[in-house]
Amino acid sequence: MQNLNSDISSAIKLGFIKIEPNSDIVLNLNPKFTIRPYQIEAFARFKYYTEQYPNKNLPVHLLFHMATGSGKTLVMAGVILDLYLKGYRNFIFFVNSTSIIEKTKDNFLNTSSSKYLFNDTISFGDKRINIVEVDNFEAVNSDDINIVFTTVQGLHTKLNTPRENSLTYEDFEDKKIVLLSDEAHHINADTKKRKLTKDEAEDIISWEGTVNKILYSNPDNYLIEFTATADLENSNIKEKYADKLLFNYDLKQFRLDKYSKDIQLLQSDLEPFERSLQAVILSQYRRKVFQDNQLNIKPVILLKSKTIADSKNFFEEFTERINSLTESEILHIKEKNQNAIFEKVFKYFEENNITIQNLLIEIKEDFNIDKCISINSKDDNDQKQLIINSLEDLTNEYRVVFAVDKLNEGWDVLNLFDIVRLYNTRDSDHKSGKIGKTTMSEAQLIGRGARYCPFKLDDSQELYKRKYDDDIETPLRICEELYYHSAHNPKYISELNKALEEIGLKAPKTIHRELKLKDKFKETEFYKSGLIFVNERKPYDRSDISELPLSARNKIYSVSFSTGYSSISRVFEEPTTGNVKRSSKIHSILSFGEPVIRKAINKLVFYRFNNLQRYYPTLNSITDFINSEKFLKNIKVEINADVETAENPSKDIQLKSVLQVLEEISKYIKDGFIEFKGSYEFIPQNISYVFKEKTVNYAINEGSDKEYGIPQTSSSETNIYIDLSNEDWYAFNDNYGTSEEKYLVKFIKQAYNSLKDKYEDIYLLRNENHFKLYDFEKGREFQPDFVLFLKENNSDKSLIMQSFIEPKGKQLFEKDIWKQKFLLDIEKTHKVSILFNNKEYKLIGLPFFNETKSKNEFDNSLKEHFIN
Repeated sequence: MQNLNSDISSAIKLGFIKIEPNSDIVLNLNPKFTIRPYQIEAFARFKYYTEQYPNKNLPVHLLFHMATGSGKTLVMAGVILDLYLKGYRNFIFFVNSTSIIEKTKDNFLNTSSSKYLFNDTISFGDKRINIVEVDNFEAVNSDDINIVFTTVQGLHTKLNTPRENSLTYEDFEDKKIVLLSDEAHHINADTKKRKLTKDEAEDIISWEGTVNKILYSNPDNYLIEFTATADLENSNIKEKYADKLLFNYDLKQFRLDKYSKDIQLLQSDLEPFERSLQAVILSQYRRKVFQDNQLNIKPVILLKSKTIADSKNFFEEFTERINSLTESEILHIKEKNQNAIFEKVFKYFEENNITIQNLLIEIKEDFNIDKCISINSKDDNDQKQLIINSLEDLTNEYRVVFAVDKLNEGWDVLNLFDIVRLYNTRDSDHKSGKIGKTTMSEAQLIGRGARYCPFKLDDSQELYKRKYDDDIETPLRICEELYYHSAHNPKYISELNKALEEIGLKAPKTIHRELKLKDKFKETEFYKSGLIFVNERKPYDRSDISELPLSARNKIYSVSFSTGYSSISRVFEEPTTGNVKRSSKIHSILSFGEPVIRKAINKLVFYRFNNLQRYYPTLNSITDFINSEKFLKNIKVEINADVETAENPSKDIQLKSVLQVLEEISKYIKDGFIEFKGSYEFIPQNISYVFKEKTVNYAINEGSDKEYGIPQTSSSETNIYIDLSNEDWYAFNDNYGTSEEKYLVKFIKQAYNSLKDKYEDIYLLRNENHFKLYDFEKGREFQPDFVLFLKENNSDKSLIMQSFIEPKGKQLFEKDIWKQKFLLDIEKTHKVSILFNNKEYKLIGLPFFNETKSKNEFDNSLKEHFIN
């Protein structure tokens, strides 16, 4: 059976698909949304399938299976732009829920919305594109992106009971249509059933049948499904999507890539209001931590009831009790919660002189009835739906959302940090041991809330990723966590944990390890006054880049055009050669005239002047770009065609030739684009400042390395076991790294006797997110796993050697080869501008260490630098 996802993945590994931003898409999407690497891959997969995949099926039917919060709608917007360039103008967006319809309209049509997905101006070349909502495709503008927004039920009804001005099946007879299905698992009503006979499949009238009828009305049609929850374990679903699953980026990978919040389950033997008050206090603490770091982020709480009536009643109870809240009720929460997080919360209040009375006043103000919103009723208006989809906006003051099930799908909110489960029931299947439907639904709701709330403190941090997995004691850790508050119910929590593991949102086993520096090491002069040298990432202003690379200017570009020649021959006779001859001639593109070049430039989004200035800040105008010898003036193209066309190309041929040349030149420009560089100067920082004790969170047995998170001192692998408590040269209490990292420590232990004859101080420190380096070429962040310090004996002037070391699994050598190049460049390239009277520092990077692949090379380099 064809497996599309595997085929595409193999093509990527073999280099047939280049994962790079598509400027036609990127420049027409909202620039405030940073396009993530996996989204770039999604666009590249789609482009490859539609343009090059040899086994493409018609009509095209594809599935993007992407985790909740991974930006499926942004990918959908990019796919719409790609298909527009392929000649598609008419789109039907359908989904199971009216609320998602309103949200998507806001994302696609409302340019003033904070979540509007497109650029202010959408254009291809000199053509400006509008996105228009339509009821049908009669009399639409063929230059616009025309979208019908509907529920899948509404689509089925419109087509099978047609009314005036609504869609009919006749609309699809002579038009190419793109069907876009969000939350696409809802259209598989038939597929999940028992295997249907052919007659049953043809006769059944269902949502899925309606969609398929539209799809197969034209072989050029597209059906593109987007969902986070396709039941790919169902045998019928798995079979159906084997040749349709284009991209599978599941919740587990989303979490491993650090794009989600970390999940904390908090059981409390408290009444519903008290559990809610607990969440309120935690939310207020979190807001203050954000404020302490100059971040204006408002945390939101979801209070989830079992029924609409319960939710309505609790809304009244919550708002009344907040209004009459007393200090004693807050103190009761403090007394009942003797756990680490609430100890930290109330300690923070005390240290910052926030009295219980002050906290009470804040809570009454920030959580009063005007800051609470209920989203349960079927009669909720569209405005309310837009409010809860804009909770991150600075002008939106709501702090608490009351709901039952209405937010289980399509709710896009990043600043949800607390969910309170107000009921205490379970629905697990005790006989089969299966996770109950309600529990799984609650796990998926947690998945919606787990999307990361973006923030960063400086340019070295990634905006959309967790930053503090390696330091869970930092106050900012609370800003990367979602707390799920439930009644004390161990069986339910156990079941919920299994559900979260099943959907990939929680590691099967996590463990906290305390990284402690040995007391003996902390007493050394090296720790107290020693230095580590690190470099910085600097913005590359490209002021020294003022021309196309020579390779682009000196190349003669080649374009070919068909001659239009054809011939007829009898069977067994050789075809006649005919009289049409091919020829070629080299032309300067400037000889075609500036208007032709301008027209070509206007057709290509990449060559918008504001985009060109990103690459060439000193460029003054498009006129200069065309006429300067530094850019297009001397560019040549060889036209291959019939003699007349090659010698005297028409304006159309000239334009097509220039377009192809400019497309190729854009690749040279993009390949050479560098936004940052690592500084050559390395700046000293105190060892005692950089290497601090911390508590680290490890996911055990999630990857292929079973040693990760396991102490080397108690490893069951006898070939890497070392009792590090007795090794003074190893600064930390233990090593919890991968097997390769443990092999490296063993290697240093074996080399220690040779080193100690020459050096009076020898210290190896593991880098658990303590420091970062930035490569010289592109400013890419790199955290070497270890740094080895050696202080030479018997010298009037102490020589301190600082060596960066990176153990590397064999499977990662090729991918991370840039890191090795950077390491090897450090010795000859680095600068230490600060001079010391009695000390000299030498910085060295060693080649990758691998126990089986590169141990000898590493050994030779170590001996060359430090022993011989």
